[in-house]
Amino acid sequence: MQVHSSPGFAGSDDVPAASAVPAFFKRLIWLGLLLGLEWIPISHQDTGNGARAIFIWAVVFASIFLGFGCLQHPDKVRRISRLLERQPLDWRFAVGHVCLMLVFVALEVSYLTARISPGSLPVVKGIWLLTGGLAIAMAGLAFVPLRIWADFARGTGSLWVVAATGGIAAEWLINIFQASWNNRFWQLPTTLTFRLVESLLRVFVPGVIAEPATGSIGTPHFHVVILEACSGVEGAGLMLVFSVAWLWFFRRECRFPQALILIPAAVLLSWLLNAIRIVILLLIGNAGAPDIALGGFHSQAGWITFNAVALAFSVVAGRVSWSGAKATSEPRRTIFEQNPTAPYLVPFLTILAAAMVSRAAAGNFEWLYPLRFLAAAVVLWLFRKQYAGLDRRVSWFAPVIGAAVFVLWLALSPAGSGPNNQIAPYLAEISLAARISWLAFRVVAAIVTVPIAEELAFRGFLIRRLISPEFTSLSLRTFTTFSLLVSSATFGLLHGSQWLAGIIAGLLYAFAMLWRGRIGDAIVAHATTNGLIAGAVLLGGRWDLW
Repeated sequence: MQVHSSPGFAGSDDVPAASAVPAFFKRLIWLGLLLGLEWIPISHQDTGNGARAIFIWAVVFASIFLGFGCLQHPDKVRRISRLLERQPLDWRFAVGHVCLMLVFVALEVSYLTARISPGSLPVVKGIWLLTGGLAIAMAGLAFVPLRIWADFARGTGSLWVVAATGGIAAEWLINIFQASWNNRFWQLPTTLTFRLVESLLRVFVPGVIAEPATGSIGTPHFHVVILEACSGVEGAGLMLVFSVAWLWFFRRECRFPQALILIPAAVLLSWLLNAIRIVILLLIGNAGAPDIALGGFHSQAGWITFNAVALAFSVVAGRVSWSGAKATSEPRRTIFEQNPTAPYLVPFLTILAAAMVSRAAAGNFEWLYPLRFLAAAVVLWLFRKQYAGLDRRVSWFAPVIGAAVFVLWLALSPAGSGPNNQIAPYLAEISLAARISWLAFRVVAAIVTVPIAEELAFRGFLIRRLISPEFTSLSLRTFTTFSLLVSSATFGLLHGSQWLAGIIAGLLYAFAMLWRGRIGDAIVAHATTNGLIAGAVLLGGRWDLW
């Protein structure tokens, strides 16, 4: 359903006919979300290798079959999408899916709790797995009719055979990988990382204690153990996936085979930075800050280095003439001049980047939290001209919606239900001036920069971008059911354990913007909620809300 205008949401009628997300992709996304949510509780149960094998095979099969099928046959995807736009969901199969899932859960409970005789266990497990497979098939047919699945399969030739074989191979390789993780093959990258860390560490501190047999390395004051997970293989693997994907998506802008040299360069740089990360961790711990070394730095530095290498890869691949960027006589424009997406996303991404840095420098308390506010404030000021055209007027119902979200948030977060973040004890240990300064930055960020950045990203950008790539041509009162729900769900999931409250809050903030088409209403509603939460924290002692 796409909404252009209504008594409450009267938007522009010049919405492009072509949606940014084809109907076929939308159906697949909804199908994936449904099955993913259903899998979450199942994945926490020990159901043996059978369920895991089926799950791995299904994920790999779907990724290969649908991914390559859609990339290689865009015309067929467009034709199927046009058919699906006139095809409602088949509720018969949806009901069948629900019934089969109920049977599946009942059999799972019986199987896991051993309420059946031992002799019947193989039969029950077989029926259980069969029921799960049929439930998945029913869900697929509820979203996409069988004739369209068959048409897509015929149009992709033997791709389904390749996908099925790939699923089997993936499960086989994963079993080998897990079985051989501690074998000598996997000890090689760990040993190389250990030796590199030892060599670099000796440059900075004397008296390095290194025990290759146990992986222990450090100084008399602080040491760590370098295990397989610290070898840098995971980061190198992520960088391999990222670099290949980047070159594929921007293949028309790159020069091959020259651009391929960037892949091993990025992987090697990722591995080297992992060793440097461990060295810096040891230096921080040796300097007398083990809490920071093993706390924030250990958890955030890996992601910081990955993002840094990924950003460097994107810049080099797009700018260096021998790998990608073609010569042009036109002067390069800055991000403030050429990218309509930047004013909406960069402030939010800046807060995320600042949060990584501040957490990396923290032990059990994020004392650099003001960095989030300062970084976002600078970026918002740099983009101030791009915001001149936004309607920043505020209606009376904006703070009312914000207050309603606050009440809802408290109802879904009763006292004692959240994690103990230890903010109050740490604040009690610092001086009065430092305490007031930290709290002031925290409150101002919650009321000013965070609402502006998040509303620009999720309501101002994402709702419209999911409708059309030319999102700036759409009114702020234009939305589809799909774009509204996906943007709100994304917003909610970023709030961790409070995801349900976050999703509902996202919907209500979207309502605030869509009612009159004013981004200012959404910002004020969000700021009101955050301000009331800050009041509950400071006046009511609800530190768990932060």
